[in-house]
Amino acid sequence: MIHYLFNAYIGKNMIDGGLQKVQNEGEMGEDFEKEFDVNKDQMKIAGYLETIGSIFLFASFLGKTFTRVGTILLNIVLGVAIIKHLRAGHGFEGSKNALKLFGLNTVSYLGTFSKK
Repeated sequence: MIHYLFNAYIGKNMIDGGLQKVQNEGEMGEDFEKEFDVNKDQMKIAGYLETIGSIFLFASFLGKTFTRVGTILLNIVLGVAIIKHLRAGHGFEGSKNALKLFGLNTVSYLGTFSKK
């Protein structure tokens, strides 16, 4: 039961950013793109992955496969976000939110392998 709450929390936190990237056609601003060394196509792909991964997490009550696919999609995006923040010099403080969601997501993924 608790992993459904993890999944809903993660999905809620990720879907807004994903939808924003998709709606803006990947445009996040010139300063953002320069600081993180990304282009609009990369951001649009990240937006789609975030949105689809979040939907899978929201549907995780349908089965473990939904959780696994959702967590993998989101951890790809979160992993890149963590690396980009660290490379931009933001350190732990800048990547704290992505690290938190990555950790919760990983716990949720590992929970799908329990015998229950």
